[in-house]
Amino acid sequence: MIQMYHVHMSYSSDAPVLVDITMRIGKAEFAFVTGPSGAGKTSLLRLIMLSEACESGQLLLFGQNVARIKARHIYKVRRRIGMVFQDFKLLPLSTVGENVAVALEVMGRSRREVRKRVRSVLRLVGLEHKINSTPPRLSGGEQQRVAIARAMVSDPPILLADEPTGNLDAELSIEIDGLLSDIAARGTTVLVATHDMAWVDRTQRRVIRLERGRVVAGGLPE
Repeated sequence: MIQMYHVHMSYSSDAPVLVDITMRIGKAEFAFVTGPSGAGKTSLLRLIMLSEACESGQLLLFGQNVARIKARHIYKVRRRIGMVFQDFKLLPLSTVGENVAVALEVMGRSRREVRKRVRSVLRLVGLEHKINSTPPRLSGGEQQRVAIARAMVSDPPILLADEPTGNLDAELSIEIDGLLSDIAARGTTVLVATHDMAWVDRTQRRVIRLERGRVVAGGLPE
């Protein structure tokens, strides 16, 4: 589902951010990306999301090499990738339902389809009863679940999450892990960048470790 071969990336004239990255992640796999601050975890996710471009190497998503994709086609790939952020990025004055609906509305889906899909994905994350609440009235764990629902509402084959438990306590981290595990079990490839080593150690999933922009462990499946 995600394949990278000898990928290099840097920001303008700065030192390289990602160096000779080779890794493969399969369909419905749930994997972690770990490493110290500045190792390149967020940059790796941004590269997969096509928010940044490769300097060299190959990046294959869904079997297509998108390393040199034309700008006008990027949105087609991004629509197939969900992204969850540490700080949620929810619209505070909009309801939960409206926050989740945004992605589908941008895609021009009908109102009926939007309503049906929003309720379905909120049911998946256990928040259908909060559809008319606004984010400030939710707990941190509930806000993160809304963010996950928003990322999943278009049923993307790939879900990326950048420090999704960074602002949550241990109990809520376990809750988010269970939710992401259920999503992977439904066939979605889940890639999570995290500092939360207690979460990583507890689940015993595959770990891709970065140091100074390089993959030092776990890049290829055993």
